[in-house]
Amino acid sequence: MSNVEHLEDLIAQLERAAEQLLADLRSVGELSPDGAATMVEDCAALATRAAAELEQLALDLRSVEANAVAPGQDSLL
Repeated sequence: MSNVEHLEDLIAQLERAAEQLLADLRSVGELSPDGAATMVEDCAALATRAAAELEQLALDLRSVEANAVAPGQDSLL
């Protein structure tokens, strides 16, 4: 799985968690403190993983750009 695909998967997981949270709130009217804490922890972990993936994508892009030869210029090697 590529970094982009992995990031998209993490985003989808966050969206599903948000939908689940909203569904729980609508059906019960409130969420237990333990349930809310678990959901917050899960979302925080997913967001941390997504941030790491995004940072890696940015680093990869900078590396590619740094090694690219501008059009009309020859490589020195």
